[in-house]
Amino acid sequence: MTKKLNILFLCTGNSCRSQMAEGWTNHLKGSVIHCRSAGIETHGLNPMAVKAMAEAGVDISHHKSQLVDDFIGEKWDFVVTVCGNAHETCPMFPGQAKIVHVGFDDPPTLAKGESTEEGAMTHYHKVLYEIRAFVESLPESLQK
Repeated sequence: MTKKLNILFLCTGNSCRSQMAEGWTNHLKGSVIHCRSAGIETHGLNPMAVKAMAEAGVDISHHKSQLVDDFIGEKWDFVVTVCGNAHETCPMFPGQAKIVHVGFDDPPTLAKGESTEEGAMTHYHKVLYEIRAFVESLPESLQK
């Protein structure tokens, strides 16, 4: 039996992008990848991210916003930063963890100017499908 790859997705607040990445990875690649997500800070789970993922067929409603400090002692093969702030402030991880930056736009920021929930959700859907495309390329895209 092959050992699963350990990936930590890291974002600023662990509320949206990193949660989507964890959800997609568990949904699409759970048989070959063990993953978690965390934030430099915790902002709570974004309800619109939960809704968008549910509409895409992935339930992340049980996820919790977690602090990166809770995962420092664990062995990770890769730490994937999904926003610039997390990449710039990423802590050191013991062992052989390779830090990889794959930035995605922030759906809440993109949705700020929208006057309707439907308009706002278009931004969440756009980013969640970009994250899905990245996850579909795993693990090969990380090992280049």
